[in-house]
Amino acid sequence: MSKKVLVTGGAGYIGSVLTRQLLDKGFKVRVLDSLMYGGEPIIDLLNDPDFEFVKGDVRNEADVRKAMEGIDCVAHLAAIVGDPACAQQPELAKSTNLEGSKLLYKIANEMGVEKFVFASTCSNYGKMEDPNSFVTEESALAPVSLYAETKVGVEQFLLGQPKSNNTKPTCLRFSTVYGLSLRPRFDLTVNEFAKELALGRELVIFGEQFWRPYCHVYDLARSVVKVIEAPEEVVAFEVFNVGDTTENYQKKMIVEEVQKLIPDAKIKYVSKNEDPRDYRVAFDKIKNKLGFEVMFKVPDGIAQIKKVLDDGFIVNPDDNKYKNV
Repeated sequence: MSKKVLVTGGAGYIGSVLTRQLLDKGFKVRVLDSLMYGGEPIIDLLNDPDFEFVKGDVRNEADVRKAMEGIDCVAHLAAIVGDPACAQQPELAKSTNLEGSKLLYKIANEMGVEKFVFASTCSNYGKMEDPNSFVTEESALAPVSLYAETKVGVEQFLLGQPKSNNTKPTCLRFSTVYGLSLRPRFDLTVNEFAKELALGRELVIFGEQFWRPYCHVYDLARSVVKVIEAPEEVVAFEVFNVGDTTENYQKKMIVEEVQKLIPDAKIKYVSKNEDPRDYRVAFDKIKNKLGFEVMFKVPDGIAQIKKVLDDGFIVNPDDNKYKNV
């Protein structure tokens, strides 16, 4: 019998990619999503006999119980994602990201689910104390946004559960995401820079010196599959940074990669010395324990964005549907 996975937020930017990867691997997949951004990214999957969809909210107990029936593993991606979206609707962010996640785990444990994979974020590290060092899973967490605060809160809740619980949690701290998805987004650093310059616009960049790790949406989704497939004792109650140590970039470095494809790109740098987030991350643990290595790097993502815009895949890339705010 193939395992059944519940993907919350499965119609989203990462979730729509993950859902397909799981189906391709032979899992049965049920998606729980409120369709805040529409259902187009997964509409074709309604033709797949191994796919089910439940429209609902992770904060609603009846919705969660319905979605959790017969599930072996949960991949919990549903959230109000990103600093701007959380700042715009703080109460919704807190109730969805924190309270919704707790409710989801409690019901999963009550219903005998085996694994609970939580999509967290490297934003939890905030600002590095030593600008020449790399943070690891053991480093202090210093969230500087409501988004990261909610993720840290869920991590603490999950990792504080009794080891004897039915449902074993794993926390994945995702790098800053980029790349192509069934639900395209152009409000993400790499995608936005590539889009603006591919369209021949001047790109204004604030705080070009700050560090951040980046990881392709396809690879972030693959990390969730890796955890679901891994032996329980390897991943239970563990935290993994997800990305590649060579994929830490300053904004200026991303622009330089874009300029290799668009040499006449128009760039304007605006000095900004105070950015609350500045961190370089090491990814040795996920590589050593799970054998995880990325398939895409930032230059690949830039080339993909340029191609879809040059070839006219997306008619109006400025449409608000390609943003979270």
